[in-house]
Amino acid sequence: MFKIYNTLSRKKEVVKPIKAGFVGMYTCGMTVYDHTHLGHMRTYVNTDILRRVLEYNGFKVKQVENVTDVGHLFGDRDMGKDKMEAAAKKAKKSAWEIAKMYEKEFFETMDALNVKRPTIVCRATEHIKEMIELVKRMEKNGFTYKTSDGIYFDTTKIKDYNKLSGMPLDKLREGARVEINPEKRNPTDFSLWKFTPKGIKRQMEWESPWAKKGFPGWHIECSAMSMKYLGDRIDIHTGGEDHIPVHHTNERAQNIAATGHPVVNLWFHNAFLKVEGRKMSKSLRNFFWMKDIKDRDFDPLSLRYLFLTGHYKASLNFTWESLKAASIALEKLRQTVRESQTKQKVGSGEKSLIKIKQYQQKFLSHINDDLNMPKALAVMWKLVKDKNVSPQEKYNLLSDFDRVFGLGLEEVKKIKIPQRVKKLVQLREEYRKAGDFKGADKVRKEVLELGYKIEDTKEGPKVKKKENIK
Repeated sequence: MFKIYNTLSRKKEVVKPIKAGFVGMYTCGMTVYDHTHLGHMRTYVNTDILRRVLEYNGFKVKQVENVTDVGHLFGDRDMGKDKMEAAAKKAKKSAWEIAKMYEKEFFETMDALNVKRPTIVCRATEHIKEMIELVKRMEKNGFTYKTSDGIYFDTTKIKDYNKLSGMPLDKLREGARVEINPEKRNPTDFSLWKFTPKGIKRQMEWESPWAKKGFPGWHIECSAMSMKYLGDRIDIHTGGEDHIPVHHTNERAQNIAATGHPVVNLWFHNAFLKVEGRKMSKSLRNFFWMKDIKDRDFDPLSLRYLFLTGHYKASLNFTWESLKAASIALEKLRQTVRESQTKQKVGSGEKSLIKIKQYQQKFLSHINDDLNMPKALAVMWKLVKDKNVSPQEKYNLLSDFDRVFGLGLEEVKKIKIPQRVKKLVQLREEYRKAGDFKGADKVRKEVLELGYKIEDTKEGPKVKKKENIK
């Protein structure tokens, strides 16, 4: 019984796919006009966790993810500068070059975080035909009207337009930061197709049936591409909580206008990430990218571990101290895996098998309860500390749990300690037993210079590679 919170119904629901054993999932992708920051990273890691849990439960997942490379304006409600065109002008590149550059960076960042690649990646600029056809379909159904700057959607034609956000209509009005279009019939109406302003030559514009060149509105691309690849009945739609009041509310309205019914069954939204207790803001200079993580010598998977420590529906606070703690925890976990590989493999007794089954059941119950990763991590750490589970079974269970966590534990290899280092560690122990701590310290430094670190434990000295220590 896998349950996740549905933003539309405001309650946890059992995942019941339209087609047995198969889940069609659409993910709102990046607008590729700028760097991929920490907030984006958290959103897509949590989406990846959702997909992994679905697959852990035996579902086959078809994940479709868009790349917004045209149509997203700074105002979100159809006014203001085009994000792609503005970024191109600032960088003195073409809009196409900007899109290609930041799309490449985005997927490289996702790879570093061990986020699975979508089944299908679809770019807005490659689906203009589908978007125009969808606008014409809504036009035929009587949901649109024309103004001097584009084709607009009449939101009063959708009875439960604000159902997804749950916000009163007056709260969904255009923001005061951008100019309001006086030709709009209702404050919440939005553009489906924008006309290129007179006297302006855009880098990205296309011919349209409305006798003017133009470009698609931001919201139309997701409706067009999700239905092209997943049909007009979609199991799950994912995105950040910032998408709820405008983008996803409008997308849902378009779906209903085109098909006559709500297309998406379950809406999954990830909560915001704070940085040092504050909202991310360019003025505060707290927009960190993957480069910042690597420049501080952190493994990107430490960041993934940090994201696992918070529930996706709760705001998470990023600090460099919390990332360091996550890095230490991840290294301890990797060391457990290495030790499980080095110890002699033994069979499991009946009591051990019962305990293993209990761990599996607890883990499954937590991940299936709205992706409760913090509790699932707690089960994993209890397993790590359990001396009554054999190393072989511990390794097998950790590998199984990592199908969900995605921390790359199966790729952790046993460290092969050079013979010279082993002899030095033995020599250091002899110095320590003889009370010659100065000699022991000298040997420790020599081992460190060779790229290894000695850690003293109750069980005796343990040797680790220096680069694995934060």
